[in-house]
Amino acid sequence: MGRKWNNIKEKKASKDANTSRIYAKFGREIYVAAKQGEPDPELNQSLKVVLERAKTYNVPKAIIDRAIEKAKGGSDENYDELRYEGFGPNGSMIIVDTLTNNVNRTVAEVRSAFNKNGGNMGVSGAVSYMFDATAVIGLEGKSADEVLELLMEADLDVRDVIEEGDSVIVYAEPDQFHAVQQVFKEVGITDFTVAELTMLAQNDVTLPEDAQAQFEKLVDALEDLEDVQQVYHNVDLGE
Repeated sequence: MGRKWNNIKEKKASKDANTSRIYAKFGREIYVAAKQGEPDPELNQSLKVVLERAKTYNVPKAIIDRAIEKAKGGSDENYDELRYEGFGPNGSMIIVDTLTNNVNRTVAEVRSAFNKNGGNMGVSGAVSYMFDATAVIGLEGKSADEVLELLMEADLDVRDVIEEGDSVIVYAEPDQFHAVQQVFKEVGITDFTVAELTMLAQNDVTLPEDAQAQFEKLVDALEDLEDVQQVYHNVDLGE
């Protein structure tokens, strides 16, 4: 494995730092999770996952509280969770997860982003079979060997543990997300550099320079769409 998760997050955070986009996306995701279940994260695992992710992106408490209160208030605003799949330059593969209150608008915008940037949308299942749903947890202050020992003592058999810079990244099954975090919380680690439920490509590809530039434009165009929550792909963008 080894997707350089810290580098990916730093790039996303740098790109989003100049706008309120990332906060708006989290606000929407928190609202949907809170509305679909209990507004208490201890009773709503989906909400708990979103809040853990939001914490690693330093989403302000005011935005989190506002979204939960909106769900508690019985807002009739509804969103559909939709996934689109497609191809970028040189056959690269992309998955786009959205939350939308207007399906026709969203599919048109996603298709347009693909078509204008050297890609094309595929049918459902066109590329997702080449990705695995994965929990990714990153932490500092421990070596990979120490992390492995803690996980083994907790009888948790994860997919992989890799050192990336100053962090240790744990790749695990999606249903191990909270269990892995709990292992570290029990030894006093409560801040995580990464806390994601993602779609991880089974094999990364490297694109020629011109194709990579076009691919990055495509990903940027998709991520800029208001209804898009996450974009996953199989391209190694390097450092």
